[in-house]
Amino acid sequence: MFGFRLKQSVYGPIGLDIGNSSLRMVQLRLEDQQSSVAEAQSVPVDFDINGDVKARHEFTIAAIKKMLSEGSFRGKKVVSCLPNDKVKITSVRLNKDEMVEPENALWREAKERFGVSPEKDTINYVTAGGIRQGTDIRYEVILFAVENEYLERHVELLEGAGLEPEAIDTVPCALFRSFEYCYRRQEDRDHTIVFIDIGSKFCTVVFTRQNELKLVKKISIGRARFLEEIASRLGISKKEAFRLRATILRQNKAGPDATSEIDEMTRRSVGDAIRAVAEELAREVSLCFKYYTVMFKGRKVRKAVLSGGESGDDIVLNAMRRQLGVEIELSQPFRGIEIGDSCKELSQSESLCQWAVAVGLGLKGWQNLVD
Repeated sequence: MFGFRLKQSVYGPIGLDIGNSSLRMVQLRLEDQQSSVAEAQSVPVDFDINGDVKARHEFTIAAIKKMLSEGSFRGKKVVSCLPNDKVKITSVRLNKDEMVEPENALWREAKERFGVSPEKDTINYVTAGGIRQGTDIRYEVILFAVENEYLERHVELLEGAGLEPEAIDTVPCALFRSFEYCYRRQEDRDHTIVFIDIGSKFCTVVFTRQNELKLVKKISIGRARFLEEIASRLGISKKEAFRLRATILRQNKAGPDATSEIDEMTRRSVGDAIRAVAEELAREVSLCFKYYTVMFKGRKVRKAVLSGGESGDDIVLNAMRRQLGVEIELSQPFRGIEIGDSCKELSQSESLCQWAVAVGLGLKGWQNLVD
């Protein structure tokens, strides 16, 4: 009324990424159209508990409570996502008539492909756009399906940790939202960009163009597969392979002059194991590229962006460059988001690309605020 512009500070929901190797929580703040990190916390997951459902459940609740008590999060509203192995994903092509009430056609497809039913499952979908087939227009739809029982258990876990679920998301949608925020320039929107997140069990490949989700593929290769290959070649347990890999990555970051705790032969064997799996993964991703090009009539990929726990390994990065033949860069999920000095979790971190899913979850509902 008096001509003064008041500062508006809006806190988003807590974005909670429950991974196999770590739990991450981040909350973003918007003030005068400038977004920043209000708080971020993470807790590593003990390798031994992932195979024990009860122990993992108890650990997750305790870890979330710990992050809430030690961090300066505002409120308890949370957006979390279901793990990739609990979500069935496929692309479905519908005609114009089916798009009037797409749920009917999608339930039919979901039943045929996955054996799901409305009595025990939930589905959701994203329309990727129209595709011309001859003289007809068909609509590409990305279908997601999950068991109600698991969905209910996930909500119970969040509530047991003292959180208030605002939405339950999927990994591909969280990644899309994160990268959509980072790549808002018009020159990025006019080209196809692919986001490749290498998680613990799966690699999630997300194709985007014009701020739209175009294609999602889930590849059953992740950190676990790398560890299995290392363990097999060296005759050690997967737990020992996990520790060995972590040590080598830490030494690589320290530089060539750092004192090595591991002999050269062991390092070479680990490198060969990583390279074999990385090449296989890169070939699978290249098949996704070919499928996209055929499906969307010659649309070419301009850039690929890597995130997740394995993205920082040069062997993986180089394998992707050889196979895909496009510009590749590591993700910057906090690009355009201010990280204050008080947020030690992030300001001291060397692997911010592992926060892509958490950031995407924390951004849910922000589209109208940041445009």
